[in-house]
Amino acid sequence: MSATARNILVTSALPYANGPLHLGHMLEQVQTDIWVRFQNSRGNQCLYVCADDAHGTAIMLAAEKLGITPEQHIDAIRQLHMKDSADFLIDFANFHSTHSDENRRWSEEIYNRLHSNGHIQRKEITQAFDPVKSLFLADRFIKGTCPRCKTPDQYGDNCENCGATYTPADLIDPVSAISGATPIDKASEHFFFRLEDFEDMLREWIDSGSLQPQVANKLREWTDAGLQSWDISRDAPYFGFEIPGQPDKYFYVWLDAPIGYIASFENYCKREDHPFDPYWLPGGDTELYHFIGKDIINFHGLFWPAMLHSAGLRTPTAVYAHGFLTVNGTKMSKSRGTFINAATYLEHLDAEYLRYYFAAKLGNSVDDIDLNLEDFVQRVNADVVGKVVNIASRCAGFLRKGFDNRLAADCSEPEMVQAFIDAGENIASLYEGREYNKAIREIMALADRANQYIDEHKPWVLAKEAGREAEVHAVCSVGINLFRVLITYLKPVLPAMAKKAEAFLNCSVDWTQLEAPLLDHELATFKPLMTRIEGKQVEAMVEASKAAAPAEEAPANAAAPAKKSDKAEPSETIEFADFAKVDLRIAKIVKAEDVEGADKLLRLTVDLGDQQRQILAGVKSAYSAQDLEGRLTVVVANLAPRKMRFGVSEGMMLAAGPGGEELFLLSPDSGAEPGMPVK
Repeated sequence: MSATARNILVTSALPYANGPLHLGHMLEQVQTDIWVRFQNSRGNQCLYVCADDAHGTAIMLAAEKLGITPEQHIDAIRQLHMKDSADFLIDFANFHSTHSDENRRWSEEIYNRLHSNGHIQRKEITQAFDPVKSLFLADRFIKGTCPRCKTPDQYGDNCENCGATYTPADLIDPVSAISGATPIDKASEHFFFRLEDFEDMLREWIDSGSLQPQVANKLREWTDAGLQSWDISRDAPYFGFEIPGQPDKYFYVWLDAPIGYIASFENYCKREDHPFDPYWLPGGDTELYHFIGKDIINFHGLFWPAMLHSAGLRTPTAVYAHGFLTVNGTKMSKSRGTFINAATYLEHLDAEYLRYYFAAKLGNSVDDIDLNLEDFVQRVNADVVGKVVNIASRCAGFLRKGFDNRLAADCSEPEMVQAFIDAGENIASLYEGREYNKAIREIMALADRANQYIDEHKPWVLAKEAGREAEVHAVCSVGINLFRVLITYLKPVLPAMAKKAEAFLNCSVDWTQLEAPLLDHELATFKPLMTRIEGKQVEAMVEASKAAAPAEEAPANAAAPAKKSDKAEPSETIEFADFAKVDLRIAKIVKAEDVEGADKLLRLTVDLGDQQRQILAGVKSAYSAQDLEGRLTVVVANLAPRKMRFGVSEGMMLAAGPGGEELFLLSPDSGAEPGMPVK
């Protein structure tokens, strides 16, 4: 560890103030909180600020529906968000709101700087307009019949049935999802941020190492295609901040949302008399990190650094994106009870169970993370209760009964204890790199060694033999010292359990205090640190989530941490006639090659018996091109060709699994031939 403490500011994406937090939100907050707690345990000063994202049409309409003001609505949601986060042991230094004096002032200040620097332009655009509500309609507030598959009741940007993307103008018989009226075209002047002025700056930023490789590659697709001006204004009526000197023109929610990071930190600084400038002005020795979901990398990887650069503020040290949360391998589902709100989870299960499971699954990539409920129960019970807590509980009884809760004056296994302490540097580097899953594996390997040591020396046998009391004392004292080291490493993940362990150990546990074993040290009486999860608790949580489903609004992608969308979840069932339309056929992969510039795609040439086609498949994380050539698989043969950035894809291969490296192509038994239908 460096002798000089680091000064670090950390944020996570602002949850939208239009509904309760769900487990997708908690994935991000837990990932961030673990990193912050780790930094503080290492002796650094790390502050975590966040806020509710409180503006936009969706919030205005929701408040109107409830018969309250938008301010009342966002305040009530903020209280719920703060409670859920606190119950999940999220240690915010400050949790604010984008609807605040600080955020208004900073939004106006940054806009004025962008304008003065010539980076704001005006354009007249034509949009869909609801003549009944006198409201311009975003794509998600327009519904109609899909122009491709003719499925009715689809939203204005994409079809939930066939996946087609389009504009509202392409819809058949479009209507306003708010009033049911037929939208009309109406022109309006909008304000744009000239993102294209920052192409060189952004290319340098993308190549700076501040982004994960997968994120940098994705952002390069935008820069390579040519950056476009970004619409930062919305017309009245709108809940947000009015643009200075422009009546009835408001800042688009995504302009003032990231500025909320600055506003929340300033609010903290005023309250705590903490310095502000070193964290947001260029040239300081502070660090700034944003933890976000992969669905909002364009805002944080392009728009945000360009705005900061133009406004004379520092850019982030790094932006860390994570994948979506799935449950039991699929998108979170209300009907299956796997769209789980944070409050519903907490009614049935301890927050630290999920904190541990998330840590055991989270790496430093943007791959999706699956919460497998069966594995969740088994892993928490086996690792935390069966391994770590077991060490303390096995040794504590002997120390209480025979040695008045006092550890031995000498350590009988100094090399073993020191090896556990020395392992901390590697574990620390894994935490630093957000490779929590690898850190957990290392910690559990140490827990296995500790339990093996106790098993080999069998203090329960020694205690029955006269004259071997000193050996019992020595073995159990070593066991408690090993437990202390393990709890230190797990404290960022399990802070409440660590606090109970500190009460038992009668000392604090922090990385900075891991120098030598505890000797001739008095313990408190051991009390249970964590109980096992019962399967019926998980079942009750799932059933409660099913029961709550009809009363709640679902975001467009329930796996994503923070969406500003009112789209309903797609139907869970289809008619057989719909399924019968899908033509599944055996195909042979005759050629496979990498796609230049794409980090996940392979270009495949497949033989369907009577013809060959090209398919662009996102399977590169699990298979190399050499793995696939000559292999038989199953494809959707009658899928309409889709034009993609890297070419046209003329079908779809079928695969199973949560994604990333855990992706498995469907393969037929031997004897199958290209072109055979799949029955």
